[in-house]
Order: sequence, then C-alpha cells, then structure tokens
Amino acid sequence: MTTGDLSTLLVWAAATAFTVALVAYTIDMARIAERSQRGAAAPELVGAAVASDGAPAASSSVPRGPVSAVAGSADEAAAGRSVRAEGIARSTHWLGVVLLFGGIVLRGIAAGRWPTANMYEFTLVGVFVATLVLAIVQRRRAIPFISVVVLGLAVLFLATALLKFYVQAEAVQPALQSYWLILHVGVAITATGVFTVAFAASVLQVIRDARENGRSHLAARGGSLAGWAVTGPRFAWLEQVPDARRLEAMAFRLNAVGFVLWTFTLIAGAIWAEHAWGRYWGWDPKEIGTFVAWVVYAAYLHARTTRGWSGRRAAYFVFVGYAVVLANFTVVNLVVTGKHSYSGL
Repeated sequence: MTTGDLSTLLVWAAATAFTVALVAYTIDMARIAERSQRGAAAPELVGAAVASDGAPAASSSVPRGPVSAVAGSADEAAAGRSVRAEGIARSTHWLGVVLLFGGIVLRGIAAGRWPTANMYEFTLVGVFVATLVLAIVQRRRAIPFISVVVLGLAVLFLATALLKFYVQAEAVQPALQSYWLILHVGVAITATGVFTVAFAASVLQVIRDARENGRSHLAARGGSLAGWAVTGPRFAWLEQVPDARRLEAMAFRLNAVGFVLWTFTLIAGAIWAEHAWGRYWGWDPKEIGTFVAWVVYAAYLHARTTRGWSGRRAAYFVFVGYAVVLANFTVVNLVVTGKHSYSGL
C-alpha cells in the first residue's frame, strides 16, 4: 500500500467517524425534542383540566420568553439530553478530525508538496478546518443542531471529494509551485471552514428567532402541518439552545474572523497573480467570485455594526455570502474556464 492509498483510507475512515458523530448528535437532538415536547404538552393537559372545573384555562402551552439555556444553570440547560449519545458524538467527532488530519499529511507526503492544489485537497482541508472549529467552539457545551448541520455538510463534502473530485497525488503545474500556494490557498480554505460553522449558527438563529417571536412560515394556523411549525410543541427542543441573540453573536464573531482571512486571501491572490502572470487583477472568474463574496460579507459586517441590522436581515447576508463562497469553489472550477480552474479533473 502506497502513502497515497493510506491517505485515502484515512479519509474514508474520517468520513465514517463523522457519520457516526452525525448520527449520535441527531439522536441527542431527538431525545431533547422528545422530552421537550412532553414538557410542552404537560401545561396543555393542566390547562384543560382547570378549564373543565370552570377556572380560566392556560393561554399558551409553549413559552416564548427567555430560554432556560440562557437564564438557567448549565444543568437546567442540559435537561433531557442523552449523555451517552453526546459522549459518542464528541469522541467520534474528534476521532474524525485526527484521522482527516493524518490523511491530509500523508497526501502531502505522497505528492511531495503542500496538499491544497486541487478540488480534492481543498475539500479535505476545508472540512478539517470546519470540523476543528466546530469542536473548539462547542468544547464547553455542544449544540446538537449546529453539529448536525456542519457534520452533515462535512460528510457530504468528503463523500463528493472521494467519489467525484479524487485525483492521484502528483506534482503541480509551474504556476502553482510557489510558497503562495500555502499562504493564499491555505488561508482561503481556513476562511471557508470558519464561514461553514457561522452559516450553521445563522440557520439555527433564524429558526430560534421564529420561535421566540411566534413567527412560522411552515404551516398556516389550524392547517394539517400546524404541529410542525417552529412555534409548536414538536420544536420545543429549541428552548434548550441559546437564544437568537447569542447565536447571532456567535455567527458574527466567526464571520468577522472569516472576513479578515478572506480579505488576506484577496490581497495575497493579487500579489501572487502579479508574480505569476504580470498583473494584479485580470477579471478571471475566480477573482470575480472571490471579490463578490468579499463584498457580501463586508456589507454584512457594515450593516451589522453601523446600521444596526440584526436578526433575520443579518442572517440572510450570511446565507448569500456562504452560497457565493460555495459557488466560487464548485461552479468556477467545474463549469467556467479560467486561469484558476485547478480542479485536476
């Protein structure tokens, strides 16, 4: 077995570990949802009994005020969780990070260079950064929903990389034989991983905000799907996560870090382009996509800090920015022809 084959084997093992962690986090979230739903149903039964005796019935079965995860103690916030499932999720999550790191290192040894020269390697390092950031952010308290989103994307990206993007480890073309491959591409991958975790936090923020404010676009009142609305008892597990304001603050901090890294990516890319092609900017599709993503995240930070935009409006900027980042990685490399089309396929 060659070093390249061993690297691929470790990547498959990492994908398997992340899948186990994904399932475990899903079970943990399901347990929270089940017990929260029972807790939300209890006031309804009490209210019905009181009403039958002639006293006023309870007006609402779902609390919409500050959540216990914020106002209460850590033990109260963790009520209803599956300790075993969370333990398995955390351990297999870290196992996947270690296995993936080993696969990346062996890939670099097999190729004799820094392993970020094509879409396969970019995906491996991007998933590693995203899962590592997730593990660090949730080292004190895991938020299953964010873990499910990030690990779900991680498993999807790794599977796509192994089945569709894989190329043999080999030397790169002369234009990429530069230390800028480490600086420019490495920082871009790190920024993408940070943006991934921020995206997951924003998704949960929007759902949590809908429950706090009694807004739901999933079903009309009294409709057949009304029970699945985020304000209904089936989503009572949302009371166990931080409130929308804290989730938004988490996403903002991560996006601010990602934006700084993305800014360096843009500047470093221009410097490298001048060294390689004799010009700083050439309106190449990859350059345009990187700039568009930078503009979206810059607008997000500006609106968030100086215009007072918050809540859903700010989260929508995050969704658009992350979509542009993914499109810049996939569409530009696979569909559009340009000087940055180094997919290796």
